[in-house]
Amino acid sequence: QVQLVESGGGLVQAEASLRLSCAASGGTASTYAMGWFRQAPAKEREFVAGVSGNGATTQHADSVKGRFTISRDYITNTLYLQMNSMKPEDTAVYYCAARSPFYTSVKTSPNDYAYWGQGTQVTVSS
Repeated sequence: QVQLVESGGGLVQAEASLRLSCAASGGTASTYAMGWFRQAPAKEREFVAGVSGNGATTQHADSVKGRFTISRDYITNTLYLQMNSMKPEDTAVYYCAARSPFYTSVKTSPNDYAYWGQGTQVTVSS
């Protein structure tokens, strides 16, 4: 069982930066991939970025490529999402997710992730 707790959301202006954190507990960090998803009102949950179990592979959605960076600290078992040059269309609830142990590859469908945090609101004003 993996427990996830996000933090770091808030209200920022366009072009600002924000860093989200996700503290994970339970399981062995290197044995499962993790990712960030977001969901805006009346929209489906969408993939933002993911990192493989061993950290060797990262993947970012085209909409955030070059602006957002996912990273993972295996000592503290914490997942991060550094968000730069933010846009109003980045406004959403952001969720941290983890795949089941031994599923180490990055996937973009939320259906491939077994564990979810409670979400943190990010609002970008124009």
